[in-house]
Amino acid sequence: MNPSVTPWYSCGRLAAGALLLAGLGLSTPTWAQNRPAAPPAAAVPQAAPTGPWTLQQAVDYAVQNNLQVRQSQLQAELSEATLRQSRLSQLPTANASASQSWNYGTNVDPLTFQFQNQTTRANNFSATGQLNIFSGFQVRNSIKRNTLDYEASLLDIEQARNDLSLTVASAYLQLLLGEELVRSNQLRINSAQQQIERTQKLLRAGSVPESNLADARAQLATDELNLVTAQNQRDLARLQLVQALNLEAARANDFAVVVPNLPDPDDQPVLDGDLAATFETAQSTQPQVRAADLRVRSAQRSEEVSRGAYYPRLTFGASIFSGYSSARIARKLTGDSTIVPAGFIYQLTPAGPIQIPNQFAGILQPRFETLSEGFGSQVKNNLGKQLSFNLNIPILNGWQARTNVQRSVIGVKQAELRAAQTRLQLRQTIQQAYADALAAQRRYAANKRQVEALATAYRNAEIRFNNGLMNGTDFNIAKNNLTAAESGMIQAKYEFIFRRKVLDFYQGKPLTL
Repeated sequence: MNPSVTPWYSCGRLAAGALLLAGLGLSTPTWAQNRPAAPPAAAVPQAAPTGPWTLQQAVDYAVQNNLQVRQSQLQAELSEATLRQSRLSQLPTANASASQSWNYGTNVDPLTFQFQNQTTRANNFSATGQLNIFSGFQVRNSIKRNTLDYEASLLDIEQARNDLSLTVASAYLQLLLGEELVRSNQLRINSAQQQIERTQKLLRAGSVPESNLADARAQLATDELNLVTAQNQRDLARLQLVQALNLEAARANDFAVVVPNLPDPDDQPVLDGDLAATFETAQSTQPQVRAADLRVRSAQRSEEVSRGAYYPRLTFGASIFSGYSSARIARKLTGDSTIVPAGFIYQLTPAGPIQIPNQFAGILQPRFETLSEGFGSQVKNNLGKQLSFNLNIPILNGWQARTNVQRSVIGVKQAELRAAQTRLQLRQTIQQAYADALAAQRRYAANKRQVEALATAYRNAEIRFNNGLMNGTDFNIAKNNLTAAESGMIQAKYEFIFRRKVLDFYQGKPLTL
């Protein structure tokens, strides 16, 4: 292999990294639901297929087992929980409380609020509820904002899957390239061994000098070195694909892929040069663009939430409470009674009323026993209820509301800039993908013409070498030139296939080989 030829592995890895930043997509499902879809359940890792892997099997397995995709799914579940909580905030709040205390020495009775100097035990029970009637539409706008955030998080999952799919496709093609380079170098070794056998026969016949045999053996050593280099590159590509699939490292040795019948770039349809149409299709289907637009709308809703702090707040509250105190006493009838003097007895005479000596008027009064009032009766007798409306009018709060609104306005502008930057990157990536695909197609055509010319020159050189009319050094140069041209043509072929698939992504086509 000519050392001046840059291996496509290095270029492919750099290109794949740059393209991943652009957020390429495998599929573009329509997003036209009024309500957010249910979040995808955290995927259960599926069993690895047996036998050689197809590209679709590799992509499906990676999507189901990749940790980054599963992390995006968990993030979507968090967004769904936030949305669910914002919807539940429309419900009234209700709370209950109970307490028990012991008071020693001088204290205030918690029920009568009288000072007393004794040890008492007290209980307080209460239940409260509150309903938000109006709060500047903050609850409603928060629900709309969280709905948009949740929809954006679902698109983030799709974006993570698309990025991973492109990574797998790039590694898959690199492995195919490595396999083909290994096969090509193995054929060259077979050819070099046959050339050595022919040279040995010619040497014994005295037709060629011994230096030709030494040159042929040197060429075989060079071809064997190129084969080892190609095998190392293939093994590295296999390891990268295994890592992208999140397989165990032990699977790298027996991992194999299906080798499809890939057409040459000359047999491919002409590239679509209408980049404007491609961009329009991409910006309506690529998840990163739709997620950026949703986050702009979310930022606008955040601004409405902040402006809601300017409005008064009206709430309705209700409460019920009761209590018990060991200091409370109750009077209980004992069942007997006593006569209590009520005054003297008088007799009416013409001269007026005259007191009758030793006679008095009395009142029959029942007797009571003083006891501590029971727990149940106290809770029942001390029961109280309350209904209230609370109006809170913001007047001055350290300009917090105004500052929050200003921050929200800046947040909207930042979201709009991020959306514009996303579209700019998408447009530039489409332009770059088209330029790369066109350049790869042209390079393949040039390499193909070069291979045809060098193949003719090599056949002539081989005839002259076998007849002793060319030395081994010149013959090896002709062969190495052909080897370098063939390697370049193979690399250009796979580079074009990869660039073409990248462009197909933006045109809404599925990833297939």
